[in-house]
Amino acid sequence: MASAVLVAAVATVAGALLLARWLGDDAVVWRAAALAIGGGSLLLWLAARRLKLPAFGAANAVTLARAVLVLLVTALLGSAVSPALGWLLVGLALVAALLDGVDGALARSRGEGSEFGARFDMEIDALLILVLAALAWQHGKAGVWILAAGLLRYVFVAASYAVPWLGAPLPPSRRRQAVCVVQIATLIGALVPFVVSPWSVVLALAGLVALIGSFGIDVAWLARHARA
Repeated sequence: MASAVLVAAVATVAGALLLARWLGDDAVVWRAAALAIGGGSLLLWLAARRLKLPAFGAANAVTLARAVLVLLVTALLGSAVSPALGWLLVGLALVAALLDGVDGALARSRGEGSEFGARFDMEIDALLILVLAALAWQHGKAGVWILAAGLLRYVFVAASYAVPWLGAPLPPSRRRQAVCVVQIATLIGALVPFVVSPWSVVLALAGLVALIGSFGIDVAWLARHARA
């Protein structure tokens, strides 16, 4: 696994070099390098200390490729807003989102499902939503309230330490998966350069409302089972 992470880190920096040359923003490279080192170290620590990983496998390789794309999108936070940057962000995020369906299908078909793979995939989705929300705010597509879309999951996890029943396992849910797709899709749609306010605000708000509703359903389910 360490070799795969190293290849991903090199790919992240190489991709950032190309983006920096195209955008004329050398800071992208330094941000990407820092993200690659930090993210790779965290991934190896999780695999070694926290989660069971029978074999890295093709499914996790696809998720790692998604991680590279998400890190590149993250490295573009802070770059000067322009239509070219907007289309670049939309393209990178769209490929990362489309690959989300590939890793799960591979894991099921090849029998590579694992606790690590599920957690890895979920964390990449969460990071993508947070970064897209921050970009939507930076690009003036929505107000600062859109950051709630990216922070809600992390607030939920933090709250589970204070309220233990919030940390109980949730059953698999197609609704939860669909809302995740909707949230990512609405944020990508809002970032499209020709989608401007108020339409970008409507898109971003629709995704946020769906996400809040989904979290509300899960919290209500956990509360009922905690009382039982």
